[in-house]
Amino acid sequence: MARWVLEQLSDIRDYTDSEELTDRLHTTDSVSDVRLSPDGRHVHVILRQPQVGLVTFDKYEKPQLAQDQHRLSSRLTRTVPIVDVLYLEHRSGTAVVVAVIYENGKVEFWKFQECKPGWTLLQTSDLCNSPRARVVSVCVCSSLIIWCEERPPSESSSRNKLTYCVCRRDYSVLDGTVSLGGVTICLHNNPKFTLISSGEFVHLLPDVEITPVSKFFLSWSLRQDTFTVSTTCRNTPVKKLSAKESDFKKVVTDCLGYLSARRPPEICCFSPTACGGLLLLLSTGWLCLLQKDGVLRQVYKLHGHLLKQTTRTSFCLYKDVLALLMEQNLTLIDLNCGRELEKTVVKPGGVLYPHQCTPQLLSGAGVFLLLEKDTDFRTSNANMKSSIFSNVDVLQPGAHMVEAVFEEACKYYQQRSLSSTKLTVEALKKGGRFQAPISLASILREYLSTGTLVALEVVKGSLVRGGVDEMESMCERLVEQEVVRLLFSPELDEEALLYLNSIFSLFPPQAWRAAQAALQLHYNGKGCLSSKASPDVWKTVLSAPATVSTAKPNAPLPVFELLCQSIYHFQPSWLPQFLELAQQQQGLAGLGLSLVTSTWSFPRESGEHTVPLYKRALCILSSSKTDKEPQQDLEVELLLVSGRHNAILRALRMLISEQKWERVAQVAQSFCKQNPLLNKDIFTILLCEVTQHRDLDPYLDLLWALCPEDLTVTSILNLVLENLPSPSNPSDSQLTIGLLKPLLRKVLLRETKPSQHYADILQSPSFSPPALPPRSVENPSSIEKTDPSLHKETPEHQTEKRVQRVRLVLPANPV
Repeated sequence: MARWVLEQLSDIRDYTDSEELTDRLHTTDSVSDVRLSPDGRHVHVILRQPQVGLVTFDKYEKPQLAQDQHRLSSRLTRTVPIVDVLYLEHRSGTAVVVAVIYENGKVEFWKFQECKPGWTLLQTSDLCNSPRARVVSVCVCSSLIIWCEERPPSESSSRNKLTYCVCRRDYSVLDGTVSLGGVTICLHNNPKFTLISSGEFVHLLPDVEITPVSKFFLSWSLRQDTFTVSTTCRNTPVKKLSAKESDFKKVVTDCLGYLSARRPPEICCFSPTACGGLLLLLSTGWLCLLQKDGVLRQVYKLHGHLLKQTTRTSFCLYKDVLALLMEQNLTLIDLNCGRELEKTVVKPGGVLYPHQCTPQLLSGAGVFLLLEKDTDFRTSNANMKSSIFSNVDVLQPGAHMVEAVFEEACKYYQQRSLSSTKLTVEALKKGGRFQAPISLASILREYLSTGTLVALEVVKGSLVRGGVDEMESMCERLVEQEVVRLLFSPELDEEALLYLNSIFSLFPPQAWRAAQAALQLHYNGKGCLSSKASPDVWKTVLSAPATVSTAKPNAPLPVFELLCQSIYHFQPSWLPQFLELAQQQQGLAGLGLSLVTSTWSFPRESGEHTVPLYKRALCILSSSKTDKEPQQDLEVELLLVSGRHNAILRALRMLISEQKWERVAQVAQSFCKQNPLLNKDIFTILLCEVTQHRDLDPYLDLLWALCPEDLTVTSILNLVLENLPSPSNPSDSQLTIGLLKPLLRKVLLRETKPSQHYADILQSPSFSPPALPPRSVENPSSIEKTDPSLHKETPEHQTEKRVQRVRLVLPANPV
């Protein structure tokens, strides 16, 4: 089994002035003012008030060299506040190079070498172009120094709070010198931003005092050069656009209406991850993970009284485990389901720092690494003492689970009792007769897993003598095993389904974790959900007993709907992937998303057709009372994942009604390749939209490329004429013949090109054709009047006439 241990990297006495360092760690108001170098050898404490400055504590590999060494200090330390201390990437051996950024735009570059007099000042430079600029936040990412500075407002904009801009400069460290590139303004007219570097991303969190723009935060992808606009009251991004748009007002103008009447939770504290994400602690108590794709996942809920300790709170991510340190309480949380894995008390308290390998803990005892090690269950007590959690119980789920087990036991014994007296939980507890078979079996299983066979009576006795904590632990495992047992059942009758519904209703988080374990669900973070469960388990999930009728008001939910409801509550972004996975498990998945109906779909009333899985999932959305905006996004994704012809068209119309034109173009390009009929319907819908407004003009080249092969010029023009808006509409929304010209030219060339099916007929024969019979010569003028073939027009002439008729309706030039 795996155990989490704290492995000491350095003792606090290894650092220079260790007593002062200990005092600083205890007296510093916020953990955000303490910096720890990636190698754990340097600690910097930024002093804010009443005295501004910087204090440095260093660890020397050879302690005797620490005497008479220079500590990092600065001539401006006592007068100008320090914004931050940045550790720069370098290739100059083992030397550590840091940049000290001051509020007035100055930057000092320092280098530490153990064999020389400690810290050496390399150079002092101006980071900002303007001498009046004031730096408020700074970070380093991918050989770039990125900062947010305040520009002095003009007289006309003295009340405007959007007087900040985000700038960047390239840097390089070589041979003891630091080279800075030119200043580039990446964003202007923006509010005060706090910049956080995470992988290839820089996240921009606004000042909460500036509304309404404080309701948004941005994620800047340096590799893709894009901005993603997000908010804490929605789990999906609001908008994504190119970072070439540098005016913040234009970036968020069309988003202000969405959040005008909303109050998103405030961000209390944050921590970057190694993969580009961002951990956020919100004022609601939720600890959330902002993924690289912009999805905001709720991971763990804090109690209300714990939110008051945010100044001494730090957290970081390691693989799928979230480490949370509040004051002296260290908790490890499963990132996938929010379950508390282990919990302990760290004395004295400290600060957690993200590291590329494993989290680092800086405390009054020294620097520690949080490591996961595999240990044998029968390891000696001496070895187990190395674990920080060896003497700490796993957090228990609560006393309500104990009551549920006792109530189940009462029901069991009441059925076997010949007495008419009702058995109560209190009487069962006082009598000491608790013998619930399922709980005893789970305990026996735990004993058997250790390799020791114990008699059933001994197990009963250990349970009776056990305390409340042991009881709650067994109840936690009981819920998990009950869900697994029911899902592994070949058939579920109505009573078993009712029982399963009650478990999900009484213990939602525990049941969700148990369902994940039973189906062996794994989310790779890139939009792919996989399962290693057997086909028999999936058959139980996707089927429903014939005796259950969904028409009843209090009818239990089938297993599939029950799981969809749980996913929607805890991991809503997983729901489309779960539907796709369920359809694939039916064995009827085709290429891409082309899926058909399953024979395992939930039966309706006798004589009716089965209901597809996507409709069953949509019923869960319609019955929930949540925010309509994220619910509509999920509904669109479920319709698209279904792969059904009508469902895809319905999703397309929903996107059109919401005016999400970029997503409309993506859906059209993706699904037009599936079959000609779907291609024709999608093209017809979008062509009708083109005739009504000009919102799709940026995507006309893509739309014309999707024109079906069997669509003619006549059918296109008829479709345009039938859907033209009324003359009362504004002129700037009218369709012009110039916009249609590329499409008509493409279709015309396709019509006039000889068909390959008749290529052999058009080839010259190898023998001369028979001579025509003699006929009398008539008056040429009479032949011209009587032979209609001589009046037959070419396709070019026919199309030209049709275009001339359209010109009478459409303007000649594009707007």
